[in-house]
Amino acid sequence: MATTTTLRTRATPAKAWSRLLLLGPAFVAAIAYVDPGNVAANLTAGASYGYLLVWVLVMANAMAVLVQYQSAKLGLATGMSLPEILGKRLGTKRRRLYWAQAEIVAGATDMAEVIGGAVALNLLFGVPLLAGGVIIGLASMALLALQSQRGQRTFEYAILVLLGVIAVGFMSGLFVHAPDGGSALGGLLPRFEGTDTVLLAASMLGATVMPHAIYLHSALARDRHGFSEDPAVRTRLIRATRFDVVGALLLAGVVNVSMLLLAASSLRGIEGTDTIAGAHAAVTSALGPVIGVVFAIGLLASGLASTSVGCYAGATIMGGLLTIRIPLLVRRVITLIPALVILGVGIEPTLALVLSQVLLSFGIPFALIPLIRLTGNRSVMGIHTDSTALKIAGWTSAALIVILNCVLITLTVTGQS
Repeated sequence: MATTTTLRTRATPAKAWSRLLLLGPAFVAAIAYVDPGNVAANLTAGASYGYLLVWVLVMANAMAVLVQYQSAKLGLATGMSLPEILGKRLGTKRRRLYWAQAEIVAGATDMAEVIGGAVALNLLFGVPLLAGGVIIGLASMALLALQSQRGQRTFEYAILVLLGVIAVGFMSGLFVHAPDGGSALGGLLPRFEGTDTVLLAASMLGATVMPHAIYLHSALARDRHGFSEDPAVRTRLIRATRFDVVGALLLAGVVNVSMLLLAASSLRGIEGTDTIAGAHAAVTSALGPVIGVVFAIGLLASGLASTSVGCYAGATIMGGLLTIRIPLLVRRVITLIPALVILGVGIEPTLALVLSQVLLSFGIPFALIPLIRLTGNRSVMGIHTDSTALKIAGWTSAALIVILNCVLITLTVTGQS
């Protein structure tokens, strides 16, 4: 199998490039950056504080491009995923502890995505939240079955279609009510206004730089293109994957910023916009029922696509760190339970989404720091080791994330505002 993969990869450089451009693994990973957690965090930020936190999204998206490229490069250069490499390097106890925190992060992600999809079904069809969660779970099983039976390429096509629906759903409102350009540019100046804005920034960061996507992308790139023993082929693939990553993450970044701008321009000061349901009602009232329906459809596509990708990531994490593999559909059933419990007991969905993204923010360093260390290690990467500039950018990103989380903890514990 390895020989076949290598021959296929080496057959024609043009084919290697075409496989990576536009419809590659990065577009699957990009779904993680436009999930319902993003919707909750970005709408809350825009509706509550206007354009204040635009800079957080821009910075986070720049970090996302960097780390997803490094993750894909790790898979292509070594033929192993990030969880597999860590699984081989960590002792048994440390490996299990590391898996536990990664699994919690993946679980928080999956929970947010199911909840978001359930909210969308409720907005569109009045489906009760618990029943909506079950429907989203079943629909994601169908997507995962598509991946299992028809292969990664078909799964990517399905995800790409959903990504297009998400983009239309969350950007359409801007064509009806354009944001204030000057205020939007002013939002690029880094600043906070109290504890709540730091909490939101951490939530937005956790929703944008996704730990499970960092773990997953290395496996997606490796599984699609295989591992070539020819350094020249690996170099061509790694160079080409930059276009894949930049294209996918640029689209995700535009969608994220659009959400915040929509909230800042159309929802600011409107009562009830601190929840997705309230924001949807306000969007419908301000921009018309058609935009309201398109917005809800975008949220539905977001929940469905991202929960499938999240479950896929969890399987990759478990397989790499514990060398335990359970069928994706079985895992889907197990990981669906926490979201259904939250929906069943009546916890406010938007609050659960925002808090889940804060949890993800704390999980980022555990994925990001090992990635930067590995891609900067010549014994691991060989000639594909990170350049000095890339190392500096990676460590700077990690430091900023850690600092933001420490500020969040300090402000929350001391109760400062």
